[in-house]
Amino acid sequence: MLQDKDRIFTNLYGMHDRTLAGAKKRGHWDGTKDLIGLGRDKIVEIMKASGLRGRGGAGFPTGLKWSFMPKESDGRPAYLVVNADESEPGTCKDREIMRNDPHTLIEGCLIASFAMNAHVSYIYIRGEYIREREALQAAIDECYDAGLLGKNAAGSGWDFDLYLHHGAGAYICGEETALLESLEGKKGMPRMKPPFPAMAGVYGCPTTVNNVESIAVAPTILRRGAEWFAGFGRENNAGTKIFAISGHVNKPCVVEEAMSISFEDLIETHCGGIRGGWDNLQAVIPGGSSVPCVRGENMRDAIMDFDYLQKDLRSGLGTAAVIVMDQSTDIVKAIWRLSKFYKHESCGQCTPCREGTGWMMRVLDRLVRGDAELEEIDMLFDVSKQVEGHTICALGDAAAWPIQGLIRNFREEIEDRIKAQKAGRVSAVAAE
Repeated sequence: MLQDKDRIFTNLYGMHDRTLAGAKKRGHWDGTKDLIGLGRDKIVEIMKASGLRGRGGAGFPTGLKWSFMPKESDGRPAYLVVNADESEPGTCKDREIMRNDPHTLIEGCLIASFAMNAHVSYIYIRGEYIREREALQAAIDECYDAGLLGKNAAGSGWDFDLYLHHGAGAYICGEETALLESLEGKKGMPRMKPPFPAMAGVYGCPTTVNNVESIAVAPTILRRGAEWFAGFGRENNAGTKIFAISGHVNKPCVVEEAMSISFEDLIETHCGGIRGGWDNLQAVIPGGSSVPCVRGENMRDAIMDFDYLQKDLRSGLGTAAVIVMDQSTDIVKAIWRLSKFYKHESCGQCTPCREGTGWMMRVLDRLVRGDAELEEIDMLFDVSKQVEGHTICALGDAAAWPIQGLIRNFREEIEDRIKAQKAGRVSAVAAE
């Protein structure tokens, strides 16, 4: 269990002063000049040694990502873009950072940008996040007034400007290259890779796109040392992590915990247990709506980190948005609802996603009612495999995986519904 002294986010619940003065009292902006004084290579080296993996879902090593940026400028400026477009259903961790602990992110932007030779950083914030934008902008203004941003930022000798850019509420703009397109004022549609953003990102210049949490933890890692951060969690799954637990638990919450905590400990310690007890647990989506669901009985002993959930349960940690569903949930309808979301949010650029998301949603619609043939279950699985991995960005995967998880784990429920409908014994609830 994570001790209070080890928490990076000291105001996640907004119980304390979120202003610059309050942040400084809690240890933020402490010796920032000295951290920058470590030098570019040393900062990247410490980030690599800490074992921090990206907190936006993919889990790519953060220090390694930073090291991809060109060491010497070829005349083009470099940029850091912070992905604050938190639109994954179930995910609500970054909003707490921006609303209650914004200075962790701003200080992280300064240090990370210096490490990547960037004088400018953009925070691309989700269109629906109005209050979060206000809190973050107020914090940025405070930092400019205090000399922590702008010319000679924090007395470090490094000039640095930070801009907040408000999106318009499109899920696809959470994909890094679609985000860059939107930032440039174009329609949010993913770009082909290569070139990767580190070579040609925003305005055709070297760019790194990182999640809010990935950037916000950087100053504390540099202050306390790579070994401290690497001391939490299993090998290759280091550090602390913010979990957002929603659904059928007694106390839904957002909490910072050590990586590799067991699912049972996480739920019992912070959420007061499963609603109706553990026998009432039907399914869990462990990492935001795009990862496959897992049967309840397989989740109890699960280790909440990237490798275990992927290798042992064929799911993923994703953004650590834990969606808990008890026996009262119509699991087929729940996955249909996610399918409808991905169909609505597809940008339409790639044919498998544009056509496949709607097709899969319509078949699922009939499966919800039981108004289908048994063979269609396998056909739906086959089509999901034709969408997965055949699109420019990962939205095709995100649309396919919940359906694959449903068929792998809850096939009997789907079959029973079809058989019951054919026998005329029950009129299942129609999807609406």
